[in-house]
Parts: sequence; C-alpha cells; structure tokens
Amino acid sequence: MQLLHAPSSPHLSLRSSNAQLRGLLTVKSSSLFAINVSFRPRRGHNLTWTSYKRAILSSSEARAASLEAGASEASTGTAEDDVLKALSQIIDPDFGTDIVTCGFVKDLQIEETLGEVSFRLELTTPACPIKDMFEQKANEVVAMLPWVKNVKVTMSAQPAKPIFAGQLPAGLQTISNTVAVSSCKGGVGKSTVAVNLAYTLAGMGARVGIFDADVYGPSLPTMVSPENRLLEMNPEKRTIIPTEYMGVKLVSFGFAGQGRAIMRGPMVSGVINQLLTTTEWGELDYLVIDMPPGTGDIQLTLCQVVPLTAAVIVTTPQKLAFIDVAKGVRMFSKLKVPCVAVVENMSHFDADGKRYYPFGRGSGSQVVQQFGIPHLFDLPIRPTLSTSGDSGMPEVAADPLGEVAKTFQNLGVCVVQQCAKIRQQVSTAVSYDKSIKAIKVKVPDSDEEFFLHPATVRRNDRSAQSVDEWTGEQKLQYADVPEDIEPEEIRPMGNYAVSITWPDGFNQIAPYDQLQTIERLVDVPQLMGQL
Repeated sequence: MQLLHAPSSPHLSLRSSNAQLRGLLTVKSSSLFAINVSFRPRRGHNLTWTSYKRAILSSSEARAASLEAGASEASTGTAEDDVLKALSQIIDPDFGTDIVTCGFVKDLQIEETLGEVSFRLELTTPACPIKDMFEQKANEVVAMLPWVKNVKVTMSAQPAKPIFAGQLPAGLQTISNTVAVSSCKGGVGKSTVAVNLAYTLAGMGARVGIFDADVYGPSLPTMVSPENRLLEMNPEKRTIIPTEYMGVKLVSFGFAGQGRAIMRGPMVSGVINQLLTTTEWGELDYLVIDMPPGTGDIQLTLCQVVPLTAAVIVTTPQKLAFIDVAKGVRMFSKLKVPCVAVVENMSHFDADGKRYYPFGRGSGSQVVQQFGIPHLFDLPIRPTLSTSGDSGMPEVAADPLGEVAKTFQNLGVCVVQQCAKIRQQVSTAVSYDKSIKAIKVKVPDSDEEFFLHPATVRRNDRSAQSVDEWTGEQKLQYADVPEDIEPEEIRPMGNYAVSITWPDGFNQIAPYDQLQTIERLVDVPQLMGQL
C-alpha cells in the first residue's frame, strides 16, 4: 500500500456540519440539481443550479476523449500520475482551476495489482453547493482508467485559519468569513434576511454565528427562541459565552438582560466592540453581522474592528430605500468591503394568477446597475415570512422546501462562492517571486498583473517613519534602502492593503491603491520565460 499526497491546497479550508439543522434544511443531491430556480446576475446572465452543474460536466466531458485516446499509454506513466491526470479533468467553477491544482485531492492510496484507488476530496468549505457533483465526477473519471476496478472517494472540509488572524482580537481569530447584512435604512427586512441567511448557511453544513449589532433595537431575541435567553460570562477569562439556537451561536444586546440601550454613540460603540471581540465564538465558517441602520460611528467601528469578507445589501422597491442604501454601498466601497449581493425585499406578491408590485419596481436593479453588484435576489411578500420572524422560528427552518427557502438557498450559494473567491483574491493579490526578485501584484476582479521592485516599494512608504506628518518632508532617503532588499513576509490586511515585513524589522502597510501607482518593472514576462 502506497500513501501519496497531492499538492497542498492554496485555499483556506473549513470543516464541520450542523446535523440538527441539516435535518430540516438539506435537500437531497438527487433533487438539488433538478431545481432550476434562477437569480439575476449582472449583465442579464442567469446562473442556475442546472447551469452550475453543466460548468463542471462540460469541462470533464471535453477532456474525456483525450483520456480514452491515451489510455493505451497508461503503462508508460505511474499509477498515481494516471489518477491525478484523470482528476484534473474536474474544474472548480469558482476558481476556474482543476481540483488537483487547487489541492483538493488528499490521502491518495493505490493498490495497482488489485485495481483499487482511494482518496479524499478536501473542499474549501463544508457549505460547498456542488460537493455531491465533485464526488460523482471523481468516481467516474478514475473508474474510466483501464486498470481500475474499485474507487473509493470520501469527502471532507478542512478548518480554515483566517487570513489575518494574528492581527485580530482573540475572539475573532477563529472566524473564517465575516458577512455584513446592511441596509442603512430601518424597516426593510434586514434582520429577516440576516437570520434566514445564517440558518441557510448552517443547513448547508457550515458553522455559523449571528451578531446582532443593533443595540438600540435588537431584533434577534424576537426572531429566534434559544432555551437560554441570557448571555453568560466566563469569570476566569472574562469572556462572553454566546447562547445557541438550532446549532447557530447568537449574541445580541437583547440577550444581555438590559433590553434596549439608552446611551450615547461613543458608549454604544464600546458596547458593540466588547460584545463582538470578547465573545467565545469558537471556530466559525461564517459570522453574519446584522448591521444597524445608518453610516455613523457604530458602522465604522464594526468595519474597523473586524475585517469584513463581504456585504449583502437589503433594500425595498421604493426610491427612498434606494437613496439610503446607496449611502451604505458607498461606505463599504470606501472601506474596501465587496458588496456581493442585493436582496430586494417585499418585491411582489401573487394573487388570482397574477403578479403585483405594490411598492413599484426597480430599486434593487438600480443598485445592481449603478454600483456593479453582481447578484440580485427578490423576496416576495409572504405572511409566513413575517409570522416566522415574530414566532422565533426562521422561515427557512419552518418551511425548508418553500419558495422563500429556495431564494435563500440561492443567496447562500452566492455568499459561499463569493467569499471563497474574495479570500483567494486577497491571499494571492500580492506575493514575492524570489526567482526574479520582484513583488507580483494581481489586481482583484481583473486580469491585470504587474511587478514591482522591492526597493521601490520600500521607498514609497508613506508612514510617519518615512514622511514627516507635519511638513510632508521625506525622512526616508533613497540611499537608505539597499537595491537588493527583499521582503521577509507579505500578509494581507483586510481587503484593502498588505503588510510587508522588511529585514530591518519595519512593517510597511501598502494599500492596493498605492501599489497601483508605483513605478512598475517592464519586460518581466520575457525575463520569466528565459528562466
């Protein structure tokens, strides 16, 4: 028996399941991909479960012929090469890369004389919407090898370490993705979306927490019904132990025994900071933050305390709602937080075989078009959606196969996919290539890639150690930086900058926007081709 390891994954991975909630929400894979419920991405392209499945199948089938043609030559290569080559036909549609290159293939064991192959597919999230399809295709492509008689595939997901864990308060260091649900306007259903999104993600197999950041009017105590309705303190660690409902961890000022807060802004910011950072969240795949209305101190505090992975914007069809939502989108844009989806709540209702739009149409589409947010989801007016919020049972748990649950299922898939892409972009946006002694910068959401001389980057530092804050005089001189200087470490800081550690111990904060303005190296591709 030979134990082989495929290349390690460049992606941060997750692991866990929520058995209690999954029993309520999970749809069997045999029917999951038959659901053809579409949402509206940008530029009018519909992405459905069926088309998402087709993205994998087409890439696999396109390579199947070449695999069969080369089957007779299998003896010239090793067995492990045959298996990895077969598995490389399967493309992850999120990353556009095959699962071998992604590092998903683990614990490959081959008994060639018996024709037995076993391996594990370690995905980047337990909430992967196409994990069943990965398992099916992996079985099929390996079984096509002429010498293979038996294939055993097991599925798993590896716990992820946050990209910038070392820079966070202790309570936030084991949270992989933080998703803000925001509207900047009260009464549009933001809390309803936040709670149902959280329980949808939990039903997909993720470990999830909800943080109710509205101290003045906390909604979470009404929308869920935990057995223990009071937060507890750990006297030794002086930390907060969250309450829990159906496997999802919950923190709200409403569970602090104080009701609604009557206090000034600076005090509220301090309370939110304490609740968020001193809670023992444990390992979470997604922390959903129900943001309070507005774009003031509280919102800025949240964005600065925790590196938000992404934001979901909630609006209603009225023009007034769009005006307030636009302020929130601009705030997230300035803070470099990607807005990945828009949910237009109370968009329509159906009666007498017709669809009615009582509040007009177009607010959600206007947000998508004006700000380039890629996905739009419509939530209908449903009495059950309102009733479930008042009863303490989220709608996606009360009716997991209903129309509302299907919409949230698509929203959950969108959030999982977009968070994975964002994390990959952030973790690989800036790196150092020792072979050519250059810093490589890949601009997110584009194919642009360029190279910078390390010494040039170091000389362009704009911190107080390099530039006088009062006079603007350059304190770091050109000759102070050696031409052959090399960075010791490059780490992402949120979605807006990287921290570069230099040999002299200096940590330079380099925003992506600044890196794009620095003088670039030319003819680097030609140089790489000669190496």
